[in-house]
Amino acid sequence: MKRMLFLATTVMVLCTSAAFAQSDADNFYKSSEVNSRKVSFSNQYKMKVGGNLFLPKEMKEGQKYPAIIVGHPMGAVKEQSANLYATKMAERGFVTLSIDLSFWGDSEGEPRNAVLPELYAEDFSAAADYLGTRDFVDRNRIGVIGICGSGSFAISAAKIDPRLKAIATVSMYDMGQASRNGLKKSLTLEQRKQIFSDAAEQRYIEFLGGETRYTGGTVHELTDRSTPIEREFYEFYRTPRGEVTPEGATPQTTTHPTLTSNVKFMNFYPFNDIETISPRAMLFITGENAHSREFSEDAYKRAAEPKELLVVPGAGHVDLYDRVGLIPFDRLEMFFKENL
Repeated sequence: MKRMLFLATTVMVLCTSAAFAQSDADNFYKSSEVNSRKVSFSNQYKMKVGGNLFLPKEMKEGQKYPAIIVGHPMGAVKEQSANLYATKMAERGFVTLSIDLSFWGDSEGEPRNAVLPELYAEDFSAAADYLGTRDFVDRNRIGVIGICGSGSFAISAAKIDPRLKAIATVSMYDMGQASRNGLKKSLTLEQRKQIFSDAAEQRYIEFLGGETRYTGGTVHELTDRSTPIEREFYEFYRTPRGEVTPEGATPQTTTHPTLTSNVKFMNFYPFNDIETISPRAMLFITGENAHSREFSEDAYKRAAEPKELLVVPGAGHVDLYDRVGLIPFDRLEMFFKENL
């Protein structure tokens, strides 16, 4: 019997209390036990990928360590959620690398905020290239954590890159399904076709030098008609809790992908063939009350063994970005120690 099979089809609901206030949100957490530095490396298409490398201070010279790549939520940058996860996992003995996806943050790519899911997946493989060539990393023990949209990009990468030995997702969005059908399949075919038409017409405008148009993302103000999901994202992206304006961006463009490129998500099917990742282990973490829960449950259903679905009581989608009292870091540590 293979060592990892003890995880087979476990559906775990954490027994921790969900009675935490948002005072436990700590997106910009720093640790005295970890050294960090900015790094950059090229992806396969010779584009610079920006990252932050986190190293446990207790590392011993000449020893090789397991490593974890951490991807940020869609529309965010590594300073939003990814650095927190990377720091916390480095405290637990892993070399970690948070990355900016191409077209976002410190990574190259024009126009800024463009959507290209295949390239996003490539960035995870490029991060494996970088880590696997460090003399302090065991290249046979590289895992990945994908938060929100990065969960689907990490899965897309892992399907064709066997160097990613263990895959964990947190508050995952299937960006293809969400774009094609909306949450709970609320988007009609006619609405989808209208999105295509709007994007196609906008291409003419931008081809002729017109102003770039953005879409989606987080609202910039709340009204009495704001939805619960809009309020949830606003609380993170538009307040000091998690607000970041990367170099070259503005508050008006932060989190917003370009309209003309966003339709490329419609052709993105990350969960097709997800079963081929087996026998590498997969852990899907979602909140009990997360509006995105359907995507983790769908991926779990489709994946082959070994797999685990972990539901955090009382947690919403954004809660698992930065609320350290709710994020199951102990389970993540165990998962990667067992599977790397």
